[in-house]
Amino acid sequence: MSFNTLGLAPALVRAVREQGYHAPTAIQAAAIPAILRGRDVLGLAQTGSGKTAAFALPLIQRVTEAEGQRQLRAIVLAPTRELAAQTGEVLRDLARTLPQRLKIAVAFGGVSINPQLMGLRGGCDLIVATPGRLLDLIEHNALRLSGVQSLVLDEADRLLDLGFADELNRILALLPSQRQNLFFSATFPAPVKSLAEGLLREPERIEIAPEPARSDAIRQRAIHVDQAQRTPLLRHLLKTEGWARLLVFVASRYAAEHVSDKLWAQGVRAAALHGELSQGARSKVLAALRTGDVQVLVATDVAARGLDIPELPAVLNYDLPRAAADYTHRIGRTGRAGESGVAVSFIPADAEAHFRLIEKRQGRRVPREQIPGFEAKVLASQAQAVGGIKGRRVSKKDKLRAEAAHKSGAVA
Repeated sequence: MSFNTLGLAPALVRAVREQGYHAPTAIQAAAIPAILRGRDVLGLAQTGSGKTAAFALPLIQRVTEAEGQRQLRAIVLAPTRELAAQTGEVLRDLARTLPQRLKIAVAFGGVSINPQLMGLRGGCDLIVATPGRLLDLIEHNALRLSGVQSLVLDEADRLLDLGFADELNRILALLPSQRQNLFFSATFPAPVKSLAEGLLREPERIEIAPEPARSDAIRQRAIHVDQAQRTPLLRHLLKTEGWARLLVFVASRYAAEHVSDKLWAQGVRAAALHGELSQGARSKVLAALRTGDVQVLVATDVAARGLDIPELPAVLNYDLPRAAADYTHRIGRTGRAGESGVAVSFIPADAEAHFRLIEKRQGRRVPREQIPGFEAKVLASQAQAVGGIKGRRVSKKDKLRAEAAHKSGAVA
């Protein structure tokens, strides 16, 4: 299949080729014709599946086909600043060579609103924004929503995870009732399903399963290690594996800063990325990673969502994700564009049961490893005896048995 067969205008097909798109991905082949027909769409696809172009291409075409003077006709809502900026860049690149010049705005918090207000003078055709900043712009009378024909919720699961439900409801109340709604999400938990059911009208549901070839391109490793030895083991792997770039996932802002500081103190070019950094600091970190001035990026899930790091050879789960679906998104950062990659997970004793659940959900067993010099001293069975495994509580009888076994061992 080619982009010529999807109903796109010849100018957009040329733009696609100039951007290096050779053939549509599964989500693009299914979504583009449906969006061009004006249908509401529910798209479920993992990160890296090409969903941004899946809605960007038909959205641009529908905006250029609209008659009348310039006014805001389409809104893309994104959960993070990085994703908003990345989506805006894709839209502008695809629209750059079109005969009709589109004005595409990008707006997000964490930076001064004044340049964004100035940029909206004279209106715009399409805006990519985080929900809070979009409301700020509306309150400053910089935007009018009366002409909006299409609304896109990108990474809808993260929009809810990050607490944007109230902002979303306020925005929806301001939009025209007759509009096209495009809803894209990597996961589909109950709150996301409820939002979709209330928003979409007879949607065309498009669900794209992970591509086996892409999964096979990622070699998964699981290493037993004690909690206190994770950072020393990380430094050891950096020395022995030769990774030019590494994305390390941690559970919190504190962990991101703590691990990156420890690495930096040992001569490793590391930086932290989390949601509390200013936009200027975040941009500086990402630029340093792409130029090679930073080798290791230590990030939280929220900060990393929407990042596209070219030629990333490895990712490492310093902390396991809470949800099994997030594990898939994390490791999917590597092994892209036909390249191979490796995904390493540190498995302390109290995380063993949770990793087994992740294995069960992905239908794949990952052999456990021990690295010489970093062997785990605490085993999963010992952690279970003191109630350390997530999701299992030790009964009173089990505690009494453990105490009796300990006493008998001490007597012997």
